[in-house]
Amino acid sequence: MTLSMDDEHAALFTVGQVADMLHVQQAFLRRIDDQDVVTPQRSAGGQRRYSRREIGRIQEVVSMMNDGMTLPGIRRIFQLQHELAEMTRERDELTRRLAAHTQPVPQTDPREGPEH
Repeated sequence: MTLSMDDEHAALFTVGQVADMLHVQQAFLRRIDDQDVVTPQRSAGGQRRYSRREIGRIQEVVSMMNDGMTLPGIRRIFQLQHELAEMTRERDELTRRLAAHTQPVPQTDPREGPEH
């Protein structure tokens, strides 16, 4: 049986909980959501709910900001990472499909010479 706590995508944590965990202000979490850097899921009542994956992403944001990056720059990096992951998946799928349709050509021993 899989518990929702085991799912890294399960939105279990509130803004307050995440702010306390990461030692950031709740306003910071709202700002990175408003600027589409990290967008949490919403509860039925419209409250932000964060998954473990999103919390990890926020940790990346904090680290990048500590290195002097801006939120628009961080958002662009995340977009490019997503695009690269999509292209990599597409390439891998095309490679798999090509391999499934390509028959290997039998190798002949060059010492045998041409057959007549």
